[in-house]
Amino acid sequence: MPPSIDAYTPLEVVEFVSRAGSVKGHMRLDKIFLSSLSAGCLLALACGTTLSTNASPWFTENAPGLIRTISALVFPYGLVLIILTGADLCTGSFMFTTVAALHRRLSWPKMLLHWFITFWGNLCGSLFVVAIIFGYGEVFSADPFRSAVISFATKKQVTPEFHSIFLRGIGCNWLVCLACFLGLQGRDMASKIIGIWLPIYAFVSLGFDHVVANMTFIPLAIWLDAPGISVGLYIWKGIIPTLLGNIVGGGLFVGTYYWYMYLLQTNPVTLTGLRKTKAGESEGTVTPRQDDVEANAGTVQGVEGSKMGG
Repeated sequence: MPPSIDAYTPLEVVEFVSRAGSVKGHMRLDKIFLSSLSAGCLLALACGTTLSTNASPWFTENAPGLIRTISALVFPYGLVLIILTGADLCTGSFMFTTVAALHRRLSWPKMLLHWFITFWGNLCGSLFVVAIIFGYGEVFSADPFRSAVISFATKKQVTPEFHSIFLRGIGCNWLVCLACFLGLQGRDMASKIIGIWLPIYAFVSLGFDHVVANMTFIPLAIWLDAPGISVGLYIWKGIIPTLLGNIVGGGLFVGTYYWYMYLLQTNPVTLTGLRKTKAGESEGTVTPRQDDVEANAGTVQGVEGSKMGG
């Protein structure tokens, strides 16, 4: 028997994304906020790991590419935790809810409301970890960790121009949303983790800008009295260009593109099979009505899709 890849097709994955975006957009507002609060906390922890990994003066001076690669290899655990626990990043919402809105399963106002709430929830979660866990916990109060935080934030915030940060934001969320896409495509836990890990490794190793990651990197530097970095500068160069770039990268380059390629003017998608057996047969078939949000959310695929936060 020829070997087969036990994964969903791109068409099925985009259908998952559409259903998940609908489920997310119709969640109660308090649950959206708490979910995004959790995501902000989890990503902040991964940002802390990245900063501590960078706290190696010799590597920073003599092998900056190598230390960036090593830190990029450890950072993706944050997105793995977020996606597999169903928490919501605003950056993932830019893809999920855009596809759902284009697919007419979610209204545009609800899409924008989801973006708004997840952004502020992510910010609150990130600042909680920055102030309470890292700040008062004095995790980065001593060198070389303090110097690593300040140096990293300076390179992120002070050195680059506005347009450079915007363009890096596009590349970042292009890869982040592809990680969400691949996380949905795998049928087993290991496949999902690998699918999430690789694009996230790529964006960190390339030095791209993620608006939620910046919610940890820059405020932590401000907490540690980094010279030349203020709240105003953070808003102007850490939030605005990164957020706009992330919206373009996730909403246009991934969400709109895959909707156009697979869902525009196509027949309703039938999702078949939960997992393939050794004989190559599917264990089940799920075909809820396309317009039935509750039925879609209640299926295994709908639940799985709703849990892929990103």
